[in-house]
Amino acid sequence: MEMTVAEALVECLERENVEVVFGYPGGAVLPLYDALYHSTRIKHVLVRHEQGGAHAADGYARVSGKVGVCIGTSGPGATNLVTGIANAYMDSVPLVVITGQVPTIQVGTDAFQEVDITGITLPITKHNYLLKDPAKLATVVKNAFHIAATGRPGPVLIDIPKDVAQARISFKYPSTVRLRGYKPTYKGHPNKIAEIARLMTKAKRPVIYAGGGVIASEASEELLKLAEAISAPVTNTFMGLAGFPGDHPLFLGMLGLHGTRYANLAITECDLLIGIGARFDDRVVMNINSFAPHATVVHIDIDPAEIGKVIATHVPLVGDVKTILKELLPLIEKIDRSEWLSRIQSLKALYPLGYEHGASLKPQFIIEELWNCTKGDAIIVTDVGQHQMWVAHYYHFKKPRTLISSGGLGCMGFGLPASVGAALAAPSGSKVVLVTGDGSIQMTIQELATMMEQCLSVKIILLNNSALGMVRQLQEYYCQGRHMATNFEFHPDFEILAKAYGIPAYTFRTEEEVLKGLGQVLESPGPALVNCIVSPEENVLPMVPAGKGIGETVECAK
Repeated sequence: MEMTVAEALVECLERENVEVVFGYPGGAVLPLYDALYHSTRIKHVLVRHEQGGAHAADGYARVSGKVGVCIGTSGPGATNLVTGIANAYMDSVPLVVITGQVPTIQVGTDAFQEVDITGITLPITKHNYLLKDPAKLATVVKNAFHIAATGRPGPVLIDIPKDVAQARISFKYPSTVRLRGYKPTYKGHPNKIAEIARLMTKAKRPVIYAGGGVIASEASEELLKLAEAISAPVTNTFMGLAGFPGDHPLFLGMLGLHGTRYANLAITECDLLIGIGARFDDRVVMNINSFAPHATVVHIDIDPAEIGKVIATHVPLVGDVKTILKELLPLIEKIDRSEWLSRIQSLKALYPLGYEHGASLKPQFIIEELWNCTKGDAIIVTDVGQHQMWVAHYYHFKKPRTLISSGGLGCMGFGLPASVGAALAAPSGSKVVLVTGDGSIQMTIQELATMMEQCLSVKIILLNNSALGMVRQLQEYYCQGRHMATNFEFHPDFEILAKAYGIPAYTFRTEEEVLKGLGQVLESPGPALVNCIVSPEENVLPMVPAGKGIGETVECAK
């Protein structure tokens, strides 16, 4: 078939079973948008800012397990995508990002709306392409989707000059991918698997430390079987939440900087730490010298670059988590560890999560009531800040792909556009709830228009403390309470603002209003925004102070 490169690109997307793309048009991508006009299989979602497009594609990918696709024009359109690309890269989310570029003859001349987007994104993509040869379009797209979705997932960018997009080619889509330098390891080494099985049998105080790789690999079922077989408690990274049932007796909650004290103490006391699909990042490890000081460390991950990068690993094993756990399970005998589990239960009893009810509405109470209303039967999207940590502690995730949040990059403004993508990917009848803060939502609030244009029934719970709460908390601990540029002296009326977009909105100030109204809002048809007025003085606890070990947790205000 003979067609333009732009038409061929649309054909490629259809061959990759892409159903939704998120984008914002511009001059350099006019040929692509003209080709999209004729597609009957691809739904284009017009976002209100390119960053929103990247985050929406990210949210879509996390819920669906498919590759998310977004489009931006050259220059500022491309640079506006950068934050979303970096976010996906840090959290191992598969994206294919398509950008327009000035004509090839103008590349390198500082032409109008020209930037070197492949150079800019080189450190934050798995791979990227500047397409100069029109004939290579189909191969580049096939490779891009393969790279994005396989191994450790991540974003791939394709930059297409306008004249290349307009060139005519003879189209043939390749049936296979041939990349000599890219061959992810999936099967684990048999000797290492056998060694891990022996260590599990010998250990008296094992702990499983599971991250987002469990979810990416669809290995939650195998993780549950392993934990129950060896009677080992499980703690999740933030990105790993929803990879293990939050109401299971073996669950320790999240570990690390704001982890539960009993999870952190279990790590400190364990004699075998089994890291699965996690990268031992700084928010988990804190002080390297005091992290799991008595443990033999096993690390299972598909990315060899992560193993031994932070913590010395005694038994490294590169491979796909699901594949390895399936190979490991037949070697495991069911083990009774009553003494260790009794110790875990005593730690839970000594250091439970909790907060003091007071005159003001507590954010923790709101998240607890959200859990009571949904019982885990919802997709929860968050922004970044204190509310994100309260969700981690007080909402008990039971199923994979039900927590959608920015982990590694910690990107405020992620939540609202990600909830758009999440809602478009969610199974029919699913509840999608965005928990956000008054700082985060204002960074991408224009995507309320996208949400309404797409007729999405996202319920927004806004924890409004008139402050940048997490930064304010840090200033309280590390700046002797000097709160600089963290208290908002002016706010819009969020209830009126939501109604300006045609969204029903409510303001809650008391626990009674939450108990009376939240369930009704969640069960109501269509979108809604709940503006919850909470105190700026409320801090996220527990917390490990800077420089301290993971077991040195602060549980009350300074």
